[in-house]
Amino acid sequence: MALPETELHDYRQEIHRILKEYWGYDCFRPLQEDIILSVMQNRDTLALLPTGGGKSICFQVPALAKEGVCLVISPLIALMKDQVENLKKRGIKAGAIYSGISGREMELLLNNAVFDPDFKFLYLSPERLKTDYFRSAMQKLHVSMIAVDEAHCISQWGYDFRPPYLEIADIRNFFPDVPVLALTATATPEVVTDIQQKLNFKKENLFQKSFRRDNLIYYVVKEEDKNGRMLRVLQRYPGTGIVYVRNRRKTKEIAAYLTKNGISADYYHAGLDANTRDQKQNEWMHNTTRIIVSTNAFGMGIDKPDVRIVIHMDIPDSLEAYFQEAGRGGRDEKSSIAVMLYDNYDVGELKRNFTLSFPPVKTIRKVYSALCNYFQIAIGSGKNNSYPFEINQFAKIAHFNITTLYNSIKLLEKSGVLFYIEEENSISVMHVCMGSKGLAVLEQNSPILSDFLKNILRSYTGLFTDFVKINEAEIAERSKISEEEVIANLQKLHRQKVISYRAKTLKPTLVFAENRLKEEDIMLDSRIYHQRKEMAQQRLDAVLAYVHEEEVCRSRRLLAYFGEKKSADCGACDRCLKNKNAALSENEFKEITAILLELLKTERYPIRELAFKLCRDYKEEKLIKVIRRLVDQGIIKSEFGELFMP
Repeated sequence: MALPETELHDYRQEIHRILKEYWGYDCFRPLQEDIILSVMQNRDTLALLPTGGGKSICFQVPALAKEGVCLVISPLIALMKDQVENLKKRGIKAGAIYSGISGREMELLLNNAVFDPDFKFLYLSPERLKTDYFRSAMQKLHVSMIAVDEAHCISQWGYDFRPPYLEIADIRNFFPDVPVLALTATATPEVVTDIQQKLNFKKENLFQKSFRRDNLIYYVVKEEDKNGRMLRVLQRYPGTGIVYVRNRRKTKEIAAYLTKNGISADYYHAGLDANTRDQKQNEWMHNTTRIIVSTNAFGMGIDKPDVRIVIHMDIPDSLEAYFQEAGRGGRDEKSSIAVMLYDNYDVGELKRNFTLSFPPVKTIRKVYSALCNYFQIAIGSGKNNSYPFEINQFAKIAHFNITTLYNSIKLLEKSGVLFYIEEENSISVMHVCMGSKGLAVLEQNSPILSDFLKNILRSYTGLFTDFVKINEAEIAERSKISEEEVIANLQKLHRQKVISYRAKTLKPTLVFAENRLKEEDIMLDSRIYHQRKEMAQQRLDAVLAYVHEEEVCRSRRLLAYFGEKKSADCGACDRCLKNKNAALSENEFKEITAILLELLKTERYPIRELAFKLCRDYKEEKLIKVIRRLVDQGIIKSEFGELFMP
């Protein structure tokens, strides 16, 4: 039932006020306001917005307009952290619960979400939804709405299906009147339908912005010297850009190659520590660095509008991934290019990677057992334990092929038994959990530790109500002691339960979401496994069809994959330009025909020789068109690569 116009007018005024107050914008992007008003009317809503369409605004604005806490479910830990920090910078209280944080951190965050009326956003990784502790606390929460980011993860037809996402439908039972806003940048028509069914939408309700990007021009180029072609592209087209590569080693090599050739470049991947990543990202965001060379770890949640060039040096695994990454160009609606460079080796490598990405079920179970043995986890124990994890080191110790090991872990992750957090947690946090009486006792019994703590309290705010980021080196400088002594003091205070302290880790982390299972009890249903493999094969075929496309406009081909079947040619991609160049006028047909017939009057000619003879005056595509038409009409004949008169 539609709301009265007066009430809708009030909603519009309020959401525009919030947009201006917190983000400084005077108006919404296309579709944002419609999506927000739908949520404000408590309607389940699916928002399908391409990369750069402003998805976060669609749930952050209505959540601020509503009373209560917005639950935001996302599988991307780095993106959750980034959004929480951005909200805090705007004076909005928010927090994130994900695999790897301590029980004390989770308890404090949930208490804040329950008892602080100004706490507005609780970000959650999907596996946390089924924990007993969260389910118990959840019943005390005053939830305003549920936002499901990367909603395609709930669909078994999606390219990144994650079983823990299926828990979202269950928590709706706790909040039957609360609307769900599902958001995704890439979804095929069958995924769109599946998302709404899996999330128990009361009524189908889709807001979809066309995937068409008239300002983004796609090129696919087969090239043996990919570095040289990349350099020429960057020299020809000015502006900032991203170069995507498949592995970390290449990021450094290509950045060095560009720098050597006079182009300001840097590299980025998840294996770098957070401070280094932040520095590299900031220098690129502020145009100190022109080109960032990265794995697909780069780009999520980064809103840089003036990216002019996105180059892929390897063929992506799916069109969904390619569309998201290429779509980071031209968010300011100005002309930008997306170039994919490939050679025959890349095609073979893509096929080999596909084969390796689905290890046999028996191998996956062996990997799981080996991991549990390595960390000395007994059957029936280990739930929520987390461990620093060097995958290369483990591969050598356990004698696993590194690619097989990595893909086995990823499939175990999709089954929900463990999670591999590839980026290290390089920021320490602490919270003072002892009250004033306890602190008075500490001052009496341990004056040195008490003075040390007071120094920290003078340096950081919010330590009594939240976990706060701290820097041990800064504390050491202020306390006039070494960093090692700072860490030792913090650990002492943690053991005495004066504070809760989580030190930074410089390694990726493996988190066991469930108690150790027997090898044969790991749920890897062969039917689902083969179904997933078949769908991955279809996505691989779609990518290769896009790469090898000879006739159809690149933009039209991509749009058709995402369900937009009736789009027009872009007129600017490599296929459109080739078709324009190959367009044959009637006069050209007559001219070329006359020359060919004159040459063939007395002798046979190899097709290659004819093409070479005429290439100075006519484009090869036009020559081929004329030859085909003349052969079809029986005017000339083709045999063994030669042309002749019948």
